[in-house]
Amino acid sequence: MRILVVEDDALVADAIRRGLETAGYAVDRVESAEHATGALAAEAFDLAIVDIGLPGIDGLSLLQRLRRDGLALPVLILTARDGLADRVNALDLGADDYLVKPFALPELVARCRALIRRSRSAASAQLAIGPLVLDLGAHRVIVGDSEVELTRREWAVLECLALNAGRVVAKDRLLQAIANWDAEIGANAIEVYVSRVRSKLGNSVPIRTVRGIGYRLDESAR
Repeated sequence: MRILVVEDDALVADAIRRGLETAGYAVDRVESAEHATGALAAEAFDLAIVDIGLPGIDGLSLLQRLRRDGLALPVLILTARDGLADRVNALDLGADDYLVKPFALPELVARCRALIRRSRSAASAQLAIGPLVLDLGAHRVIVGDSEVELTRREWAVLECLALNAGRVVAKDRLLQAIANWDAEIGANAIEVYVSRVRSKLGNSVPIRTVRGIGYRLDESAR
């Protein structure tokens, strides 16, 4: 899963990045609404965390623009404003959640998990596909009666495939799920990570190669 952080305060942005990356997310950061608009037009993100007090165009104006343009990704608003009217205004403009600074990183991470899960129509923290069970909250993978250890990027690949079970996921989309802008990852990396995930899951969880397009986690395993 890939998250865009729109925050001009470098210290706050760095703390958010570290917390989310520790939780297994790929994170990119921009400092302004203008840069955020360009990033969202060029890349696929699963969530945006937007500070209200941005230089130039503020976070609420960015939110309005995103919703006006039909962009439906979840948006979590960050702000030092804690008044009821401010929260109501942000939610009315299309925010999916609202968190007041200062905040605890575990709460931010939990809210991000919930928003992404809700946007993917996953009703619970567990996703079951045949013998495969993903605990989206705890980042645990169970096949049959055995827990499988995955690296952060292996988890990101499997999570993306599982949330789209039965549908082909393009290689570019998987690459975006594991990479952020300051990471040098080649296009062939997806083949490597998919191969590692296949090896760890075994034959009971079929990940099909769709030649020239990408990969599909077979829903028939259900």
